[in-house]
Parts: sequence; structure tokens; C-alpha cells
Amino acid sequence: MIESVRTQYNAEFTTDRYKTFLAKIEHDFPGLLDFRVAETPIFIPKQLTQKLLAACDDIIDTITQADFRAKTEAAIPTDQYVPGEGPESHTTFLAVDFAVCRNSKTGDLEPQLIELQGFPSLYGFQPYLSDTFRASFSIPDSMNHLFGESTTAGYVAKLRELIVGDCNPEEVILLEIYPEKQKTRVDFALTTHYTGVEAVCLTKIRKRGRALFYEKEGQEIRIRRIYNRLIFDELAAIPDLKTEFTLTDDVDVEWVGHPNWFFRISKYTLPLINSPYVPKSHYLSELIDSIGIPDDLENYVLKPLFSFAGSGVKINVTPADIEAIPVAERGGYLLQQKVQYEPIITTPDGPVKCEIRLLFIWPKGDDKPQLVTNLARLSRGEMIGVRFNKDFDWVGGTIAYFEQ
Repeated sequence: MIESVRTQYNAEFTTDRYKTFLAKIEHDFPGLLDFRVAETPIFIPKQLTQKLLAACDDIIDTITQADFRAKTEAAIPTDQYVPGEGPESHTTFLAVDFAVCRNSKTGDLEPQLIELQGFPSLYGFQPYLSDTFRASFSIPDSMNHLFGESTTAGYVAKLRELIVGDCNPEEVILLEIYPEKQKTRVDFALTTHYTGVEAVCLTKIRKRGRALFYEKEGQEIRIRRIYNRLIFDELAAIPDLKTEFTLTDDVDVEWVGHPNWFFRISKYTLPLINSPYVPKSHYLSELIDSIGIPDDLENYVLKPLFSFAGSGVKINVTPADIEAIPVAERGGYLLQQKVQYEPIITTPDGPVKCEIRLLFIWPKGDDKPQLVTNLARLSRGEMIGVRFNKDFDWVGGTIAYFEQ
């Protein structure tokens, strides 16, 4: 998006340099990278950065309102409510996804919110990815992927303090189900590298009373804190799973990223936000009760409120799609005004679309979340995501560098 930087990067790019870049990741973390990393970062100009920050301010104004928790109680399914949230709790993590679009009136680039989640993302992989890009390609020193810190060391120190706190790292676990099979397992390995906290499978946790334990090198270790990366959707896909500990148990641990915030800050939040950078969104049940099925469905996207990784999203919505949803289940869907991604990233194979995810942390005692880093994704498909970009080059996960 910064023409001079883009032109230089593309001119210097070679397939061999890209292969060396990927080989470096494979050397450092053999067999762990299970998603496509794009050939290029994204370079963000100041004007777009300012709009991204303004959009985030509008979102944070919403989630920091005194009545936000009350407004989002209904977002948590009753059979998935996790005890231990606490009356003063807030999310620990915030990930905000923006499509890069072009304003139809001014012609300027602007962000449009696609999704947000009160849940961790690739906080471990992204600093490593940036360092690897810089080691492999020419990235201007005047651009940075971080906010609030200027170095990877400073960022890692902040992340470690957030996740580990005053515990021994062995007393903190990254919770997942079969972490060795997850597509994001390279991020788990980097989290361990940076913080000392290891990924532990739900099936390996033992429970005695309200205390939780896991085994490491033949020693039983009490779990004091859980850095949660597990979502209920994954468990639902394993119907015969049997474990001593379930997420809904009342246990004596501190959650780093309480599971309830996965629901509170989600697509459920979108209709509550008022911003020029947030497409109008409606709970499907309320919209049908008030005006019926809109006549201009071609301008909307239908989304299940609690789907993961784009599952169940319908881009080209028809009345039949809506009518097929049982009335009792319509409260679990959202109609969101469609946005038009602008194919703004110049590549040797033609322009591609991009999405920017800004990553926040919210330490205890702070008044609001703080932006720390980002990830980005490039796409040629109808949607952002691996399943929509198979067999393409210059697509996949990457990182954005912001003009300082």
C-alpha cells in the first residue's frame, strides 16, 4: 500500500529467497508450520493506520462501557458457562479483524470491521515471523509491526508477564485439545520458547477436588494459571471425548483469557458498535421480527454467531437460506452488511485482497486494552482463509508493517 516500499520489495523478491525463508522456519520448528505463509508482508501508510486506530477506539468504547457485561450475558450458552470469571473481570485478549476497502465516495482506503474476538490469536508466532521476514528480505527500518514496544525482546517481556504472572512457568499451561495436531501448533511452540509455558492437552489434566494437575517428566505439577486456547466448538467435534476436567468445572485456577469472553466479545458484539468503520449488523431474529427478511439480501452476509474460522458463513444470501433456519435457532445468526475488499496489494501474479488483525492485551489494573502487534492475511478467494485460497501463490498468513 506504500508504493515505493512495495515496488522495491517486489523487485528484490525471488522464489529462492522465499524458499530460504520457509526453510528457516522449518529448521527452527520442524513439521510445525501447518498453514501457508504468504510471500510478502503488508506495508501500511500512516493515513490508514490512523483510521485503524480510530476504528479500534470506537470498539473499545463499546466493550469498556459499564453495562457491557450485562448486555452480553445472553451471548454465553448456558451449558458452556465457565465459573470463575469474577465481578470485575474483562477480557485478557482482543483480536480485531479489518478488511481493507476503498471508500466509494472519497476513493480513499479505509478499514471495515469483519470480526472481533475476546480470545488469543498468534501472539507467539507473529514476532518470530517478523524477525524471519527481516532476516530474509529488505524491510525498511522506519516501519514496525509492534505498538508500544520497539523490539521483540520488549514485546516478549510484556507477553510473558501477562501469561505467567508471578507463577513458575511450570505452574502455567497453554490449554488445548490434542495440541500436537492443531494447525496453530507452531504458535504453541513459540509461546513455550518465549515464556516457558507448555501446551497441555485437556485429556492429560487430572482433577482432585478443585485442584488441577498435569505430569511433566514424571512429576505431578499443580496448575495455577491456564492460558486458554481451547474453544467449545473443538470439543463438540469429539462427541466421545472423556476427561477428568471439563471447562465448565468450578476449579481453583486463574484464567489467562477466561473462556466466557470468547462469547462476550464476538460477532455477538457487532450490533452494539456504532462506527463508520463497522458495517451495520443485526441479530437475525430481531431483524425478522421488526421488518421481515430484507429485500436487499445481496448487500448482506449471513453468519452464525459462534462459528469458528469462517465456518457456516454465507456470502450470497437468499431468502431460502434464512427460511431454512428454524425460528428457534435464528437468535444464533447475524446479518452483517457486506463489505467489498479492495485488491490493493500488488504482486507479480496480480493484485490481492488483504485483512489486518490487530492484537491487544488487557493486563489487570489497566483501564482498557493496549494494542501490541498484528497479523495479516492475503487472499484471492471469495473469503479470507485457507479453504478459499488453495493452489494460489502470494496468499496466506503474514504480518503488517506500519509507517512510523
